[in-house]
Amino acid sequence: MFATQTAAAYAKVGIETNVSTASPHQLVLMLFDGATLAINSAAISMSNGDIAAKGSSISKAIEIITYGLKASLDKGVDSDLPARLGALYDYMCERLFYANLHNSQAALNEVSSLLAELRGAWAEIGNAVPSTQG
Repeated sequence: MFATQTAAAYAKVGIETNVSTASPHQLVLMLFDGATLAINSAAISMSNGDIAAKGSSISKAIEIITYGLKASLDKGVDSDLPARLGALYDYMCERLFYANLHNSQAALNEVSSLLAELRGAWAEIGNAVPSTQG
C-alpha cells in the first residue's frame, strides 16, 4: 500500500510540474490526454462491473471536456470554429451521459475516437507554429 501511495504522490508532482511549465498549447494537449484517460478508465470499470468507478471516470471526462476544452475556446476569433467545436464538445458530453446510463462501450469508443482526432489536429497545429517559449 505504501508503494502505491508513493507512486501516486510522485505522479501528482510530475503532473503539477508539467502543468506549471507547459505552454497554453501543451495544456490543451494535456486536457485531451486527461479526458481520454478518464474514458479508458470508465471502459475498464464498465467491463469489470464497477458502476461507481465507471460513473466517477465518466464524470471526470465530462468535466475536462466542459470546463477545460470547451471553456478554453476563444469565442472572440472571427470564425465559426469555436462555436462548432463547442457544439462537438456538447455532443461528446451527451454521448458520455448515454454511455453511463446504458453501459455503452460503443459510445465511449465514439467519444474517445473524436478526442483522438481533435488531439491529433491540435498537435499538428503546435508543430506548425513556432514556439514563443524560450
